[in-house]
Amino acid sequence: MYKKYKNLVKDHVPIRPEHLWVCDITYIKTQYGHNYSAIVTDAYSKQIMGYKLNNHMRTSLCIDVLAIAIKNRKYPDKKLIHHSDRGFQYCNPKYTQFAEKNGIIMSMTEQYDPYENAVAERINRTLKYEYGLKQNIKNTELA
Repeated sequence: MYKKYKNLVKDHVPIRPEHLWVCDITYIKTQYGHNYSAIVTDAYSKQIMGYKLNNHMRTSLCIDVLAIAIKNRKYPDKKLIHHSDRGFQYCNPKYTQFAEKNGIIMSMTEQYDPYENAVAERINRTLKYEYGLKQNIKNTELA
């Protein structure tokens, strides 16, 4: 059963690295169709902890990215909150159980409002507008 979590980070400012990770998926246009980029960002440092690009946006893409982020942790003994929108990938029990099994506390937007996940949305905007990923890119490898 897909589970929606409460927003634990409303009006919350992270106080250290790996206190709060924000996650999102965005699409990138290529000449061969859409690709999807899943990203885990540390809200305190704005460091991208994990990312992956693929031609699908299944839950497995998000699990792969979270696994990369977990491997990149520098403070695995500290409390970590994972915040995302309520996309089906993030509500999928395969995803939530993987996160929780790794000691991560789940948090989600409640109103489907992009401002509830503003840091993740800002990272996507930066990638698209400042790094040219809004353009139609030749292929997945180049993207």
